[in-house]
Amino acid sequence: MPSYDYDLLVIGSGPAGQRAAIQAAKLNKRVGVIEKETVLGGASVNLGTIPSKTLREAVLYLSGYRERSVYGASYTVKQNITMADLLLRTDHVKRNELDVTRHQLLRNKVEVINGRAQFHDPHTLRVDTIDGHSHLELSAARIVIAIGTETTRDPHIPFNGQTIFTSDDIFTLERLPRTMAVVGAGVIGCEYASMFAALGVRVTIIDKRNELLAFVDDEISDHLAYNLRESRVTLRLGEEVGTMEEVSEEQGRKVKIYLNSGKTVICESVLYAIGRTGATARINLTAAGLVADDRGRLQVNEFYQTSQPHIYAVGDIIGFPALASTSMEQGRLAACHAFGVEAKSKPELLPYGIYTIPEISMVGKSEEDLTKEGVPYEVGKAQYREIARGQIVGDQHGLLKLIFHYETRELLGVHIIGEGATELVHIGQAVLSFHGTIDYFIRTVFNYPTFAECYKVAAFDGINRLGITLT
Repeated sequence: MPSYDYDLLVIGSGPAGQRAAIQAAKLNKRVGVIEKETVLGGASVNLGTIPSKTLREAVLYLSGYRERSVYGASYTVKQNITMADLLLRTDHVKRNELDVTRHQLLRNKVEVINGRAQFHDPHTLRVDTIDGHSHLELSAARIVIAIGTETTRDPHIPFNGQTIFTSDDIFTLERLPRTMAVVGAGVIGCEYASMFAALGVRVTIIDKRNELLAFVDDEISDHLAYNLRESRVTLRLGEEVGTMEEVSEEQGRKVKIYLNSGKTVICESVLYAIGRTGATARINLTAAGLVADDRGRLQVNEFYQTSQPHIYAVGDIIGFPALASTSMEQGRLAACHAFGVEAKSKPELLPYGIYTIPEISMVGKSEEDLTKEGVPYEVGKAQYREIARGQIVGDQHGLLKLIFHYETRELLGVHIIGEGATELVHIGQAVLSFHGTIDYFIRTVFNYPTFAECYKVAAFDGINRLGITLT
């Protein structure tokens, strides 16, 4: 057997790479993580998941959004909110997460190598140090690619990082605009559109698709669209951007967006969020015998192996769902498989969390899925306004929806929009994991007043639709 410097080398220190490295280290393997930035955590800690969700909490607090149903639409904790106000909380949380990430790697004896990696051959990586004055050649029996993605940029768009920018630029904005267009109605676009709208920014969402978040249950998507419109967001769906330019007007610099339909959208700033591209261009995949698709993503099998069996790919680089939680699990499973350790997971029960305002979460099947599969089902719903906890926190529009088999009453899916959705969904996830029925929620006592009570209300609603009485 050839001798290698490492049993496993991981390219990237985001959630997927970090979890893969730590899992391998716990199996007593020699593990190294190569990170091109001076800080760990990847886009998740530095640009994406952690900063954006912390920004959302700062928006909700400072804008007084949660209390407006009680104290009125004009209520706010702070007048004239600035980007500095919003970033104060974000910077604090990010520093803590960076420290936690480094500590976890170090105490598991994972070696951290700072530099840019590229393949020299299928088992060897050349690492150019950050200072650019030297390089290392490191070999490994197995390699995990967890380099994540970059914001997709159209070369015809005049990006400047302030008036025309991507999600990676948001944390460098100097001021809050009064008007904004968001190009792209995916997860990132909808999340930021709802945040800025909560701050009073007049937002226009533009997307060539005819619906928001096509993978979300239609009824939940409709609820989101309603809430966005209530926050004065204009939805330009089924529209495609032709060109855009920055112009000078009497009121200052503006951006004009020319749609292919002939419409023109004028705003102070544009967030371009049409998706993300795999960051594979710089790692010399050819030398490893690998090829990425046109969006820079790698194809993998059920064990996260690429076409080279000893090279794995996990996280955003392999595409949907590209969530931190799913990426962590992929990293763990890849490391286990790489060293012959049996590990089980239930990918069909991975929850999805979308941090719009209001937030969305789901697990299991949607109505649309079951209709296509020909599965007989019924639904039970609970409106937050019916729940004491909903009244207490001021959420009048939240909805929890249970989907269950018409004959066996087995729970098939849980879909939630409203305060605490991403936490609340895990109750349903647990019941799905043991193939429970909605009877479980009827016979279970939940703390009162809590949002968990929604499960009982929704279960009774579903039973009532069947026209039966439980004993």
